[in-house]
Amino acid sequence: MNFNKLFISAILAGGSLIALTSLSACSSDDNEPKKEQEIVESKDIDYSAQNADSWHNYSVKVAELLARDSEDLYNSWANSYEGGQAYSVIFKNATSPYTSPLNCIEEILDGCSDIANEVGEAKIGDPFDLYNAGRTEEALYAVESWYSWHSRDDYSNNILSIRNSYLGSLDGSENEKSMAALVKSEDPSLDTDTRAAITAAYDAILAIPQPFRNNINCSEARAAMDACADLDNLITRRLKPFFQNLDVEFDPQLKEIVENYTDNVVLPTYNTLRERNAALLQAVKNLASSRTDDNFRKAANAWLLAREPWEKSEAFLFGPVDALGLDPNMDSWPLDQDAIVNHLKSGNFSDLEWGEGDDDNKVEAAQNIRGFHTLEFLLFKDGEPRKVTN
Repeated sequence: MNFNKLFISAILAGGSLIALTSLSACSSDDNEPKKEQEIVESKDIDYSAQNADSWHNYSVKVAELLARDSEDLYNSWANSYEGGQAYSVIFKNATSPYTSPLNCIEEILDGCSDIANEVGEAKIGDPFDLYNAGRTEEALYAVESWYSWHSRDDYSNNILSIRNSYLGSLDGSENEKSMAALVKSEDPSLDTDTRAAITAAYDAILAIPQPFRNNINCSEARAAMDACADLDNLITRRLKPFFQNLDVEFDPQLKEIVENYTDNVVLPTYNTLRERNAALLQAVKNLASSRTDDNFRKAANAWLLAREPWEKSEAFLFGPVDALGLDPNMDSWPLDQDAIVNHLKSGNFSDLEWGEGDDDNKVEAAQNIRGFHTLEFLLFKDGEPRKVTN
């Protein structure tokens, strides 16, 4: 996805991004000053009495879509997917598109590998590389969740999604029917190394000074990238081959692992996501009907709570979340802030939805102005809930 082209000037001290101001640009294009002013307005726009009605209508619509997508995601796993069969049944029974319990284990491990790589290479690595290449404005806007200063929480929760998948639980305990239990019984050193790699990546992310957007190129960010790469390599080069080399006699145990993973990791995570996004919608509606600083704070806190299970689900971005387009619906980044502001001004929010048969450009345009990060933009500013009076 293309980065948003917002013109800023980064004032640098000690290698950290500490302040932002508008950047003037020289151009022979008579229209350029007008365009630049519009872009600055998109970046700097704030809640006001003049835009309040549109602001709340937009917020409620985005929260409604998040709640609907969360409900659809849970129901596709728990109740009905293709042909009326729940995806949980498809996955636990290793029916098409799966061929065996091992194939399901490979799907789980590929998801864990993918998110470890994404956190290190993209979520931390892209801003880091852009910053060190002198592209500081792009580096800033490549930092996910920087409106709320929630980046480290997102990334560390992504690592917890790997931990939960491996341990077969949500609380850090080892389920007896988990990948961890089987690996420990057959190759204790691999189990020890896997747990250590997960912990190292998690701790390294939280060691980055807060907020990440002000410390993009710090040594702790580099260490976190390395720790995520080590975790990815361990999953790909050691953990996945361990399962692939098991004799067929282990198939019943693999089936139990898949069943436990589905019932005690995926389904409860998606259920929490569904419940918390319903609560987020109510908080946003309460804010719309009673416009106070306290209700802005409550809606922002509800966003933080609703965000957590999503980030803890990113090790299993397969099945319905992928096939139904729910990942980009809910979590597209970076945002098209200019389009968000245009929608605020127009009050026309029909473009937030897309349907089967719509072309890719229309789908992407809709996904870029909805989801968690659009609502984050509307609820937060500089790491704090927005205020009614500024």
